[in-house]
Amino acid sequence: MVADASAQSSRSGKKSEKAEVMFPGADRKEPATKSSSKASKKLQKLIDVYNDQDYPQTRVLADELLALEGANEYDRSVAAQLGAQAAYNLDDAAGAKAYLKQVIQFNGLDNNGHFQSMLMLAQLQLADDELDPYYPRWTASSPKPSRPVRKTLCSRARRSTRPSASISDPGVEAGDRRHARTQGQLGAAADGFVCGDQPERPAVALAEQLAAKNPADKKAQMNLASVYGQADQMDKAAGVLEKLRASGQLSEEREYRQLYVTYANMDGREKDVISVINEGIQKGALKPDYQTYLALAQSYYYSDQISQAIENWQKAAPLSKDGETYLNLARVLWQEGRTAEAKQAAQQRWPRA
Repeated sequence: MVADASAQSSRSGKKSEKAEVMFPGADRKEPATKSSSKASKKLQKLIDVYNDQDYPQTRVLADELLALEGANEYDRSVAAQLGAQAAYNLDDAAGAKAYLKQVIQFNGLDNNGHFQSMLMLAQLQLADDELDPYYPRWTASSPKPSRPVRKTLCSRARRSTRPSASISDPGVEAGDRRHARTQGQLGAAADGFVCGDQPERPAVALAEQLAAKNPADKKAQMNLASVYGQADQMDKAAGVLEKLRASGQLSEEREYRQLYVTYANMDGREKDVISVINEGIQKGALKPDYQTYLALAQSYYYSDQISQAIENWQKAAPLSKDGETYLNLARVLWQEGRTAEAKQAAQQRWPRA
């Protein structure tokens, strides 16, 4: 998602073909700064280390260059950019976001590098349900490329309330509080954004290119699935993740969770949600926690497997923080004619003093 480091060496003395203008709508004037004489050797060494995929050493050298007296905005921007990609490749999202903010702060890259860094920051923040002033800055700086971010915000806001898509049961489950909070935050942050525009898709194209170059790189494939999901292309996201699952590469909780949440955001894929969760639990990758039982219960309910749904609501209810799940369990039991059990569940929601 960050521009390839080898491309950044052009302004430090190496010749290269003129890069494709990826953000033609940008009104940002590209800086003319080149690498400083004091930092040029250190910068080239940093680029070489990054291209050798030595990511821990990349971060060490990036930090040294960022602190180097006499380094200019371009030197520091490239150092922060490569530090961000190295941190991302080392699964340090927080570190990647910190570096990316420095890229934007130093403002020394060409438009391709600058706006790719902004887009990567936005994607990482969206993945962590964070909102940041970089959204309006992105919009003001680059009208056309802002649309992918606008589209992502709108689609995520929709998914957080879409009845059969989000991990919440409209008739039985009142709604996940976290999703409700996220919806409100997204609504505030998306003020001024227009939902429904057909977006440019630089993020998708970049992720596809990276995945195509590295078909055996699990991280590149997981990233592609994430970008597809953010672009509301859930069928493609599921396809990428299912290939990893079929080859036995899904092994972590977040990976199984990403796949079952992807299916949960697709209509009529409840049986797939159930299959993924049960496999994840059996392999020990997924924890049998509140969210897992709740997702199973809702998926069983919508696939007309009521007894299994009740069983999983019964497991989820004691783990609920506010007791709301007991009330939903009571409603389902009542619908099934299991009146005594329904009363007992309701009493768990409102115990007598």
